Parts: sequence; structure tokens; C-alpha cells
Amino acid sequence: MTGLAQGFLCRQLLYGFIAAMLAFVVPLGNRAMAAEQSTGADAVSIKAPHAILMDADTGAIIFQRAADDLIYPASMSKLMTLAIAFKAIKAGEIKLEDEFFMSEYAWRKGGAPSGTSAMMVPVGKKATVEELLKGIIVQSGNDAAISIAENMAGNETLFVKRMNEEARQIGLKKSTFANPTGLHDPAHQMTARELAILARHIIRTYPDLYELFALKEFNYLKHRFINRNPLLGQVAGLDGLKTGFTKEAGHGIVASAKQDGRRLIAVIAGDATADDRRDDARRLLEWGFRAFAETKLFDAGEIVGHARVWGGQRMYVPLSGKGDINVWLPRNMANQKLRASIVYQWPLKPPLKKGDQVAVLRVTTSSDTMNEVPLFVAEDVERAGPMRRGFDSILCLATRWLP
Repeated sequence: MTGLAQGFLCRQLLYGFIAAMLAFVVPLGNRAMAAEQSTGADAVSIKAPHAILMDADTGAIIFQRAADDLIYPASMSKLMTLAIAFKAIKAGEIKLEDEFFMSEYAWRKGGAPSGTSAMMVPVGKKATVEELLKGIIVQSGNDAAISIAENMAGNETLFVKRMNEEARQIGLKKSTFANPTGLHDPAHQMTARELAILARHIIRTYPDLYELFALKEFNYLKHRFINRNPLLGQVAGLDGLKTGFTKEAGHGIVASAKQDGRRLIAVIAGDATADDRRDDARRLLEWGFRAFAETKLFDAGEIVGHARVWGGQRMYVPLSGKGDINVWLPRNMANQKLRASIVYQWPLKPPLKKGDQVAVLRVTTSSDTMNEVPLFVAEDVERAGPMRRGFDSILCLATRWLP
């Protein structure tokens, strides 16, 4: 590489145009030994080709299988339609008692004539927002989802634009939405991981509206709908969220349960039968509650490690957690290898203020359990003078910031 090319690469690096991720191993010693309480449950067996199990409070990943592959989510993607509606309700844009009109288009595409799951709102009639939300959650009504979209945005196309914008805002980087229903469309795709992230967002952001997912049945006109979530009443503490099925997607479910103050979120996708879906989700949740324990790795204020700084009055800044750093690890660690790394966008550029979040501590096991805990600047770092900045620039050219 020529000197000019090296200089150009360095400038890109220094000004943040290259988002490189740098990891430093963090020695844990015997810190995780408290988790070594044998339960005889080291693994879980499920049939689904795509799955993930997440701790709702911390975002820790307890189990994952092809969780980042794009899949057809079917009606599980109605969670995004609901998230848009919940956000509008919280903002006062719409109210639960507002009445939405059922258009002929919504009735034909998602209602009685469609042959798909429907709330059976008569064409030309009105239903309240609350009724439509219950129709989506309990019955997975496609007519209800389309009606929400049309009445909130004017048409499906504009609502879908809103879905994709909201997805990016809450951190869904891969998901793309083509409709509010989850009816098959090649452009309508999500990942198991992002379905879990979406569920976590709903649970944490809209706790009052989340309670609708626990409804066991919903009566509308002459119809009595039973919640399609097969785990309600079957798994202790289960109170949501959504099933899905198309022939292209197979059988899937996003499910969440809370036991002893701890909430888990499971996503199953691509199962061959509804029974497999039910059994896989139940096994995954029960295993997660049974086979894992919370373990403290670092005390509040304890320095976890250091991150490289460019052009600062010091070359490295110490990092710590906010309070104790706790992670969820298998109770039986006898056959597990534990690895911890500090991950951040590098190099950091001053000024850095105490309390700024600049990194995460990523703790993984050989069974693919993964916890990520935010790390914060422990001491202020001010911008250095020209000589130090020039020295760091030379180091950039010579070492490309290798640690």
C-alpha cells in the first residue's frame, strides 16, 4: 500500500468512517465459580431450525440457533404493527375508544373472504381500536391489522414505510416489512434475534398495553376467539406474545414468561407442525428458567478493563459498569469455557466524560450463551495537544491501531 493510501486509510479511521470493532480479552479468574451448581441440565433439544432465548431485563442471549438468518416471520411480524399502534396510543395520536372503519379492501384481503385468520369485522362497519388490537393479538386477524394500517396512515404502503422506519429506530437492522399482516411476501423478512428484540421493546416500553397479550379469549359480535398462543396456561408465568404460520414460513412463535421476577423471551421459527412449535417453545423457556443462574462478575465501580484513546491526555481510559456487573450463566459450568471481551468502536476520541457509555463487556460460553453489559468511562479524558495527537497519528500509520 502506498504512503498516500495509508494516510487516507488512517484519516478514515480517525474520523470515524470505518466502524471497526476491537476486542480485548478480560481475565475472569474464578469470578464465575458461583454459577457452578450442578442441575444435570446442560443442554436443550428442540427441532426448530431457528431459535433464540433472551433474558428480557439484560438482553443476554441464553440460547441461539441460526438466529441471524433472514426468515419469513408470518404473523409474528404483527408485533411491529402492534408496536406502531402502541406508540401512537402512548403519544396520544389515537385512543383505545377511537373507531376505525373496515374498508372493502381490508375485508377482502384480510377478512372473511380471504380464507385467512380474521376478526370478522363486517365490511363498511367500524370497530374500536381496542377491539382491533384484541383481534390482532388473540385471533391474529389480518383484517384488523389492515384496518389499523389504513386508518392510521391512509393506506398499507404508507403504514409499511412507518414500520420500516420504526424498526431502524429500535435497532432492527435486518428486518424489512412489506405489509402489516405477515401474509407471505418475498420482501417481508425478519430474524429470530430481531423478533426477540422487538418483543423486548414492546414489553419494556408499553407495559400497560402488553397486558393485552395475556387475554385467553375475546368476544366480538357473535364470535368467540380463543388466544392462539398454545402456551398460555401451560407454562408458569407465560403472558405473551404471538404465533405465526404460512406454508413458506412454517410454524413459529414469540413467547415470554416471567418467573420469580425474571422474564425470558423465546423465539421459535420454521417448525414443521404446530405441536413442534409448542413443545420447542415450552422446552426452551423451562430450560432457561431451570438451568441458569445470575452471577456477579464485577463489583460496582470496579475497573473491568481499558480502551484505547486517540489524541487524549492519556492513551487508555478505564472502564467500569454502572453498579454491579451481573450476567446469566449455566448453573453447571463443568464443561464450559468462558470468554470475556471488551468491544467498542475504536479508537475513542476525547473529550470523554465519566459516565459516557463507550463499550460493552461481552461474555460468552462454549454453549453460545452470550451476555452483553454496557461499560462506561470511569475517568474524564481531555483532548491532548498537537504533539500527542501527531504522535497518535504516527502510531495509526505504523500499527493501524492494533492493540
